[in-house]
Amino acid sequence: MAAPSGCGSGGAPGPRPWASLLLLLAAAAAAGGGDHAVQFDVRPGGVVHSFSQSLAQAGGHTCTFTYASQGGTNEQWQMSLDLSDDSRLLTCVIWRPQGKSYLFFTQFKAEVQGAEVEYGMAYSKASTGKDADIPLKPEEFEVTSTAVTHRQGAFRAELSKIVLVARTGHVEL
Repeated sequence: MAAPSGCGSGGAPGPRPWASLLLLLAAAAAAGGGDHAVQFDVRPGGVVHSFSQSLAQAGGHTCTFTYASQGGTNEQWQMSLDLSDDSRLLTCVIWRPQGKSYLFFTQFKAEVQGAEVEYGMAYSKASTGKDADIPLKPEEFEVTSTAVTHRQGAFRAELSKIVLVARTGHVEL
């Protein structure tokens, strides 16, 4: 469920900013994102579509959501891309504000450019009001150093939210 852990010298796990990561996740979870939320249409029809958002500050990091879905009509979704105050963590949240998508996704991939994924999660239902997010089963998706992606043959076609938190590699001057 979580992204592969980073390694320090000698292959030992490197230091983790767990407090910063937890604060960033809490901020991302609150109201589904941040001040940089952008609306876009998720379109059915079985054709592969992509939507991207970039941040000019700290190197122009980009988050891209690529998918194919079937059934119904267009749905309004949102993407939020935010950078932590110290510019070390990037969070990308992609979600359907209504909580549940009625489209059947045949594939999905959420990826970041210019950063390494520290945490990734995909959900079949996004939280609304008092309801909690419902995560996909671990066998339905995989997290790599750059993306959260469906697993062919195991993904059950339900998707309503994806969260990525990535380390930017920012260096203080």
